[in-house]
Amino acid sequence: MIIRERENWLRMLLIWRGSVLKKIIVQLVTITLFSLAIYFFKGKIFDYKVHLNPTIFTLLGLALAIFMGFCNTASYDRYWEGRKLWGLLVIETRSLTRQIFSLVDGPSKEEKQKIIKMISAFSWSLNDQLRDRQGTKRISHLLSADQMKVLEHKKFIPSIILGFIADWLRQQHKKGYIDTIVLTQLDHQLNQFSNISGGCERIHNTPLPFAYSVLLHRTVYLYCFWLPFGLVDSLGWMMPLIVVLISYTFIALDAIIQEIGEPFGEEENDLALNSICRTIEYSVFEQAEIPQDPLKETDSYIVN
Repeated sequence: MIIRERENWLRMLLIWRGSVLKKIIVQLVTITLFSLAIYFFKGKIFDYKVHLNPTIFTLLGLALAIFMGFCNTASYDRYWEGRKLWGLLVIETRSLTRQIFSLVDGPSKEEKQKIIKMISAFSWSLNDQLRDRQGTKRISHLLSADQMKVLEHKKFIPSIILGFIADWLRQQHKKGYIDTIVLTQLDHQLNQFSNISGGCERIHNTPLPFAYSVLLHRTVYLYCFWLPFGLVDSLGWMMPLIVVLISYTFIALDAIIQEIGEPFGEEENDLALNSICRTIEYSVFEQAEIPQDPLKETDSYIVN
């Protein structure tokens, strides 16, 4: 995910990283060449003059803009919900860590640090699940050998790790280190973890209806390729430039809609899940006084 301060107006015109321009440059070049060909042949196809009134494109453009606005809102809702869920995960992991160290008396500091590592492992495993990554390499340093053996060939690893945390709490309750009231509160925290995981899975497993994407994609490109015929007589040599400008607006927004509609991907404008997981690990380790490397970030770019 790109995180940077807003640049001055000239640099904003030239920014490449984080822009969808590199994803649509081939389409824009194709439309430019097509528009130049239409201008050269004066809007004719095999000596047949294609007559299209610019007013038609005004009406079509208005309808297309409304539909794109609807699709953009639907995609951003998915992005925004994913952002809220992972923000809530940051809060809940810190709260659970604080409760374990302040409300659970009896276990040694080292014993408590084990469950804190499980909390961090939960966030990393959820990250991997949402990005369809296989294996448990990222969490191997956070869990015991026995726990890693249990996770072999498991599909829903975050749920299994929540089970590890619940087992630890149950053992402390049996030993008398946690009373029923505190156990209920801690169980509520685990339920929050489950809700966050389920919410993320809902976003990941139920994309926007494919028919919307197809309709929007087809309409945008049909509009852009027919537009030169409607503007060639009124704009003359300026027609290719205006067509490319209009096409950039529609095609770029179409690409953005597709990109943010899958917020857990690894493209530049998706949620920075790796960064969030590092933040969770750093903050809970700091609370538990677990040695760690300094949190690493760059000023302008955080890798997903």
